[in-house]
Amino acid sequence: MANKNKAGNKTAQLDQLTQNFHNVLDLVGEQTTREGLIKTPERAAKAMQFLTQGYQQDPEAILRSAMFREDYNEMVLVKNIELYSLCEHHMLPFFGKAHVAYIPNGYIVGLSKIPRVVDVFARRLQVQERLTIDIRDIIQDTLKPLGVAVIIEAQHMCMMMRGVQKQNSITTTSAFTGEFRNAETRSEFLRLVSSHLH
Repeated sequence: MANKNKAGNKTAQLDQLTQNFHNVLDLVGEQTTREGLIKTPERAAKAMQFLTQGYQQDPEAILRSAMFREDYNEMVLVKNIELYSLCEHHMLPFFGKAHVAYIPNGYIVGLSKIPRVVDVFARRLQVQERLTIDIRDIIQDTLKPLGVAVIIEAQHMCMMMRGVQKQNSITTTSAFTGEFRNAETRSEFLRLVSSHLH
């Protein structure tokens, strides 16, 4: 029954989004009856549902689904995680990569879950600063590791195609907990992120 209600809500949301995108096209002066635009409102609505699906996903549940007891307390780093998000100020994309590390304290997590958590938070309207903190905090709160480190490097279309129109600017944000506040551990993390070991 819950799945049926969820599907019904998603269909109703799609219908409303489709109508709203139809109105946007009208307002900017397009002819929504011309061949190339007939299905555009529905396509845009489906794209918006996909790009914001993180609101319907639980990052804590994702991590808990693959937590394993393990006596390992050295750094685990997953780097170069591709991310795509929408800036909450202009609803334009920003994209780049995340580097996420943690030091286990009795539990490790399936490696694929870290990129999934990045996606959950990226698939919401975001600012890069909050995205960095969201990823750090959910890993810290769920796994209770000795420390978490997150760096995000991203390019923002709101800076590239409007406003100051700077094509080559990259924004870097970072957030650390626990052992990563120690200069030596943080330096090791930064060294591994910048190295090419493969």
